[in-house]
Amino acid sequence: MIDLHSHVLPGLDDGAADLDEALAICRAAAADGIEAIAGTPHVRTDHGTTADEMEAALASLRAAAGDLIRVLPGGEIALEELGRPTDDLVRFGLAGNPRYLLVETPYFGWPLDFVPKLAGLIGRGLTPVLAHPERNSDVQIRPELIAPLVELGALVQVTAASVDGRSGRRARRCAFTLLEHRCVHLLASDAHAPTIRAVGMSAAARAVGGGGLARWLTNDVPRAIVDDAALPPRPR
Repeated sequence: MIDLHSHVLPGLDDGAADLDEALAICRAAAADGIEAIAGTPHVRTDHGTTADEMEAALASLRAAAGDLIRVLPGGEIALEELGRPTDDLVRFGLAGNPRYLLVETPYFGWPLDFVPKLAGLIGRGLTPVLAHPERNSDVQIRPELIAPLVELGALVQVTAASVDGRSGRRARRCAFTLLEHRCVHLLASDAHAPTIRAVGMSAAARAVGGGGLARWLTNDVPRAIVDDAALPPRPR
């Protein structure tokens, strides 16, 4: 499996506090069957991570992790940061791919400029990967909010803990509704620690029934992003 959303890079945000905790997340991920993990620190007002800081933390963790797991770059970009110059944003390209950007869905409320902002990103040649919309309170009430974003060209990432029930019934119900409506493209951990808010990708893969769909969500689509290849068709 490939995990394209985590807060494993040390000392940048509310994820791994230091290198020891980052390595503990890496060990937990490897034990869960993950071969590659993207460090996607928050880029927003309360965590003003710079690309230089992300790259330095990535280099530090890669050196410490060695062959344990492949650590990839990235960033979880808040909506208010999408107006940055393209050259700045692509340094946070998901898994190092400058054509994809992980965009944070707010937990509360539905911004009126959500669609225009994502459309503007697509117009600049960047594909938004929408992080954890199933945890947004408005989407939990109205999952149909996501379909127009998918039709626009966005991909959707759902959190493993939402699928397997660790994030509660509302998030789980919303995640499965989005899955049933073909509005989910990736599962990822959003891991912040080796235990609380842990990895749990294998449990989520089992929760969606294993087989072809689980492989598509946890391997085929994220691998295509890593390799900058064409996205594979969704299995039935």
